[in-house]
Amino acid sequence: MQYKRVMGIDYGDARIGLALSDLMQVIASPYEVLQNKDMDNSIEQICKIISEKEVETIVIGLPLNMDGTEGDRALITREFAEKLSNKSGKKIIFEDERLSSIEAEEMLTEARVNRMDRKKIIDKLSACIILEGYLNRKEN
Repeated sequence: MQYKRVMGIDYGDARIGLALSDLMQVIASPYEVLQNKDMDNSIEQICKIISEKEVETIVIGLPLNMDGTEGDRALITREFAEKLSNKSGKKIIFEDERLSSIEAEEMLTEARVNRMDRKKIIDKLSACIILEGYLNRKEN
């Protein structure tokens, strides 16, 4: 059996947080934060990582409204996901991300990470939380 990674993505207008699983798809780890100045350029960068890290599946956090409906942010995220899927040829899975940023912020605050350092890592930590949710659900 050949093992491949799963990538978690927290997509935002300014930054894109990335997380990767281990090859056995059990452990999620924060990986990188990309500056999102241009969607197509960001997709190129992500496709390079997908190739280098042998990613087979991509889990993208879908920003739903608190009542579970999809708003403008979800539509933009779906557009990004479709372009990424077309370019990479990889399967995209959406994961509810409503509370991932809040959870990441709380974790960093509890760890006493200062505000400037938090801004640098919160997006990849959010991506990690999104990926963990998928991996945990897949396991059960």
